[in-house]
Amino acid sequence: MTQGKISKISGPLVVASGMQEANIQDICQVGHLGLIGEIIEMRRDQASIQVYEETSGLAPGEPVVTTGHPLSVELGPGLISEMFDGIQRPLERFKRQTGNDFLIRGVDILSLDREKKWSFVPSLEVGQAVSAGDILGTVAETKVIDHQIMVPSGISGRLQSIQAGDFTVAETVYEIALESGEVYQGTLMQKWPVRKARPVAKRLIPSEPLVTGQRVIDTFFPVTKGGAAAVPGPFGAGKTVVQHQVAKFANVDIVIYVGCGERGNEMTDVLNEFPELIDPNTGESIMQRTVLIANTSNMPVAAREASIYTGITIAEYFRDMGYSVAIMADSTSRWAEALREMSGRLEEMPGDEGYPAYLGSRIAEYYERAGRSQVLGLPAREGTITAIGAVSPPGGDISEPVTQNTLRIVKVFWGLDAPLAQRRHFPAINWLTSYSLYKDSIGKYIDAKQQTDWASKVTRAMNYLQRESSLEEIVRLVGFDALSEQERLTMEIAKQIREDYLQQNAFDSVDTFTSFAKQEAMLNNILTFADEGDRALALGTYFKELMAGTVTIRDRMARSKYISEDSLAEIQQLSQVIRSDIQEGTSKNQKYSVI
Repeated sequence: MTQGKISKISGPLVVASGMQEANIQDICQVGHLGLIGEIIEMRRDQASIQVYEETSGLAPGEPVVTTGHPLSVELGPGLISEMFDGIQRPLERFKRQTGNDFLIRGVDILSLDREKKWSFVPSLEVGQAVSAGDILGTVAETKVIDHQIMVPSGISGRLQSIQAGDFTVAETVYEIALESGEVYQGTLMQKWPVRKARPVAKRLIPSEPLVTGQRVIDTFFPVTKGGAAAVPGPFGAGKTVVQHQVAKFANVDIVIYVGCGERGNEMTDVLNEFPELIDPNTGESIMQRTVLIANTSNMPVAAREASIYTGITIAEYFRDMGYSVAIMADSTSRWAEALREMSGRLEEMPGDEGYPAYLGSRIAEYYERAGRSQVLGLPAREGTITAIGAVSPPGGDISEPVTQNTLRIVKVFWGLDAPLAQRRHFPAINWLTSYSLYKDSIGKYIDAKQQTDWASKVTRAMNYLQRESSLEEIVRLVGFDALSEQERLTMEIAKQIREDYLQQNAFDSVDTFTSFAKQEAMLNNILTFADEGDRALALGTYFKELMAGTVTIRDRMARSKYISEDSLAEIQQLSQVIRSDIQEGTSKNQKYSVI
């Protein structure tokens, strides 16, 4: 333990002298209040410390004491359904302990509750050889999540004792005789430094799609379990709602939601909505599988940087249990702003737009911790982390450094478009600028799994949207009537895809989520209409006649999105009605033309 004295204070940056024995990334207690800080730079005996609490009132000469440990999180039962701040302080218990709605400085509170008892059921017996990652037993943390208690990293030997029963996270549950002759006493909890990635046995190529229930994402720009996606967009385009929707309905086991520098009312919405929402996969509240990390815009800026690492470390812990995890970071731009502020105070050489030169490597370091992995330990299991980060470029300019550095790493780009949002088209994901590098592999995976030609249908639908974009210039110049009959039908099909399929109401109880089966049925109906329309035009039917004869069926197609999953057969049978209606109308027109 090293003790120094404050020599300089610059906002959240404190410089302390007499710290020659301290180490980089050590956690410190700063000042008489014992504020939490982390050493981020050492120059001889001068330590630069980023303080995770408000520094007003600190004075030069106050003591600084290092703990000798890096910033770490506590991992164990009690994480699920909890809300933490950026350095893993539980906000609900913090409020109860301090009796205040705001964060009181210098309050030391343990991340996991030391009083609550958890029922532990062992799965191994005394005498068995164990190593890092082996599952020792389970704790039923919520109705949907069994918390696997694993041998901590770096521990291997023979199980000397293990007992079933009710324990707090700090009580000894098992003992392992190490090869050195020492006995390791294990609890339900372990600690891990947030800036260090947890090890895995093998990295695997992601293949299974992350089904989000959002049609524009699942159909055109899918992401795999274990993939990474970025959601850049200007203010008001719907970044937060897109992330909320993915967090609510994605087919993952665990969701980690990090509100990094975002407005407090958005986290309030999460707290109000999530407990009331029912997970379509489990039938239980979504909070039964969610961990919230709140570091809102009014909280100390330095803690934004820590909140991202806290979230990804918790995600890695659940991945090591064999779960599929999705981590939402809203938004990484605020995290980058915190890096820029601290870099400026350290007087480092600035890079693009004042961001530090290491911005790209820090962003890559975060996203590289996502992926699909064969994890350590027995029984053999796989886990995935899917990282979805919102980016808030100033003025919606995606050429700025944070967006560009993010797009170099991620393989999915959901580009939100202000004009679409202004036309009330949500999700406002621009289908012409967005992309997914997983689309081909996911298409093959679905075709093989579902025994369908999904990939070709998606390609056809996208072709209609692209052709519409090129035809719009002609329409603006000379009008819709200048188009050929076939081009008019193309415009109609593209309109159906845009308005009846891609447009989705997040606040409608039915339309908010669409299963893959319903998505396939809806898209199949639109493409069936396109095929039958092409055939009718080829047989001599005029476009206006086709539209006049299909008003009812097109209305039913448009209302398909509001038909519940329980009535899926009604949507699936619609393709037969489309065929018969258009064929019947075509035969009538042919008869009249003969007469």
